[in-house]
Amino acid sequence: MDDLSQKNDISLLSHLLDESKLYRQGGDFKELLDFVKRMPNFAPFNAFLLNVQKPGLRFAASQRDWQVKFNRNVKEGARPLVILWPFAPVVFVYDVDDTEGEELPRDIADAFRARGNMSIWTIKQFIALLLKKGVDTQLIEYGDGLAGNIKRPEHDLVINQQSKDKKEKPDYLIRLNKNHDANVQFATLTHELAHLFLGHLGMDKFLKIPDRARLTHEEKEIEAESVCYIVCHRNNVTPNSEQYLSGFVGDQLQVERLDIYAILKAAGQVETTLDLIVHSKF
Repeated sequence: MDDLSQKNDISLLSHLLDESKLYRQGGDFKELLDFVKRMPNFAPFNAFLLNVQKPGLRFAASQRDWQVKFNRNVKEGARPLVILWPFAPVVFVYDVDDTEGEELPRDIADAFRARGNMSIWTIKQFIALLLKKGVDTQLIEYGDGLAGNIKRPEHDLVINQQSKDKKEKPDYLIRLNKNHDANVQFATLTHELAHLFLGHLGMDKFLKIPDRARLTHEEKEIEAESVCYIVCHRNNVTPNSEQYLSGFVGDQLQVERLDIYAILKAAGQVETTLDLIVHSKF
């Protein structure tokens, strides 16, 4: 996504939030996260757009996916829903209630899941992908009470010399608890990557990350865990986010202090970086 598209997305999101007065309370914010996690075939920002247009939407897909994946046709006169798409202003998708044909699977979203249960092998794949971005991930013998962390290390990491990009790659170190289950490691990895892409570690020009390091610790943790909640559930992993977020997210939470665009964008960046995306086709 280029800088102009990003600015347009931010402007659109800000306008929608201001006009609709949506997601002003913690309970509404949690409902938004729950909706986004149920739409793994759309980027998080597009899932947000669908929720704004049709609250209560069960599932949506492109006309092509309804025909090819589910053997269903869009009803005549059905009202399309609008999402953004690369190299096109907008594209249309349709609610399941506006289609007809074969009976749907028990959980229609399962057809789009990128990955099921995590394994040590998939974690190693993620580690290899992250190294190409200049993020070194190490499995450390920690006690059970410590899951992991991310930081800018003091030493210089070995950077992939085959990169065609002239810019210097970022320099980050993620530590994961070697003794934890692969699913727990995945949740920890998404949480720590969320801190990076949310700008909690500061600006990174190479990764086009703004400086948002001045947030409070509580705000950073809510944002990072919100990203973790979205990415994990969209990939069949149940993190501890439900209990964690409930400690922060209630109707008393001032959601205006959270950057919903940054959360949705970071969730998309984590999925892209880990090659988890299996989106709708048109």
